[in-house]
Amino acid sequence: MNNDINRQNRRTFLRRAGQGALGALGTAGIIETATGDASAVTRLQRDTRAFSANDQIQIAVIGTGGMGSANVNTALKIPGVKIVAACDCYDGRLTSAKESWGDDLFTTRDYREILAREDVDAVIVGTPDHWHQRISIEAMRSGKSVYCEKPMVHKIEEGADLIKVSRETGKTFQVGSQGMSSLGNQKARELYLDGAIGELNYAEGFWARNSPVGAWQYAIPEDASEETCDWDMFVGKAEKRDFDPVRFFRWRNYRDYGTGVSGDLFVHLFSSLHYVVGAVGPNRISATGGLRYWKDGREVPDVLLGMFDYAPTEAHPAFNLSLRVNFVDGTSGSTFLRLVGNEGAMDIEWSRVVLRRNKLAGATDVFADAKGEELKALHGERKQMLPPAESVYLAEDGYWGAHYDHHLNFLTGVREGTAATEDAVFGLRAAAPALACNNSYFEDRLVKWDPVKMRLI
Repeated sequence: MNNDINRQNRRTFLRRAGQGALGALGTAGIIETATGDASAVTRLQRDTRAFSANDQIQIAVIGTGGMGSANVNTALKIPGVKIVAACDCYDGRLTSAKESWGDDLFTTRDYREILAREDVDAVIVGTPDHWHQRISIEAMRSGKSVYCEKPMVHKIEEGADLIKVSRETGKTFQVGSQGMSSLGNQKARELYLDGAIGELNYAEGFWARNSPVGAWQYAIPEDASEETCDWDMFVGKAEKRDFDPVRFFRWRNYRDYGTGVSGDLFVHLFSSLHYVVGAVGPNRISATGGLRYWKDGREVPDVLLGMFDYAPTEAHPAFNLSLRVNFVDGTSGSTFLRLVGNEGAMDIEWSRVVLRRNKLAGATDVFADAKGEELKALHGERKQMLPPAESVYLAEDGYWGAHYDHHLNFLTGVREGTAATEDAVFGLRAAAPALACNNSYFEDRLVKWDPVKMRLI
């Protein structure tokens, strides 16, 4: 009985503790349920906030590659958003930007010209990782709100200054781990706070790819040259080298500019996990892996496995996390975050959550078990009412996706002058353990991290 009471008290506390964060994103609404003998399927409805097209926000993008362009195209779906300027170090992308967003678009190779414009309210930073912190800081100091692609820093020690500037300027700053704002994450958090899986003890996440583009072998334009590419601007404060189109266009493969598979993909999983369970981060980090297939001159592994220890907090018990990225996966396409508790488990995707529960769960009562055996011997075992073995929550048909929701949350912050859901503090707590994986892998050691004070130990 005492264990049952403690469990209920804990669930009540978790629900109350999570109300503020849930309110910031809006909860997922149930609009349709179909129940079978072994499973229940529920449709989730997206947030329907809308803004007047007259309440215009003018944005600019710095870095118009794949993610930068995708961010702009998503932001433009939201009423009242206009793009006025774009920056990139490759002329071909600037030409494409005008073709996509209008001939009147201001374009430049120098991001400082973007920051000097008074008609820019918010900046999307879609550059290589080694530019994220510097441009974000300069943008906020110039009065712009910032949507910065993940990870928000190239090195852990860059985080403190970015947090400081975001607080000093008061500008809306959001990191681009779009799963944060997804229906899947929101529903998973709601279920977790309600005690759907009991006490969390283990979590795992996995990303799999098996294609050249998925493994960052991006196309190199035929006209790539020192004339069409601003190599010096691209390199920035990184080690000076002769022009190399492979490094320029496939920068994720090189430590001077990118953060490897952990900085690109683990950080998504950390963001989702921390949001769902209210965690601030692990305190012990180790990693192993290797370069198994894509031996194209890259400096980072294509298979990486990370192990993380989370200490107990008011939001969760102590638990262990394992993360994997595999760019050599013969099945490909697998991505998930799984939370495992003592009463069930959840598989979390951005538009889908699968909840599995134990058929029988709860504290062991020796006396009740003994009496039950007596009754069974006299009368036979009585059948029970069982809940669905599996409940599936799916996004409503027509859901615009996590990327749209994340930009909607960011632009809400810009319009209302409020903090974003994934601010600089949250962003560092997601980025730091991912980057610590690189430290562990390349230095062959265990890394200790203080997630509350946000510093390496």
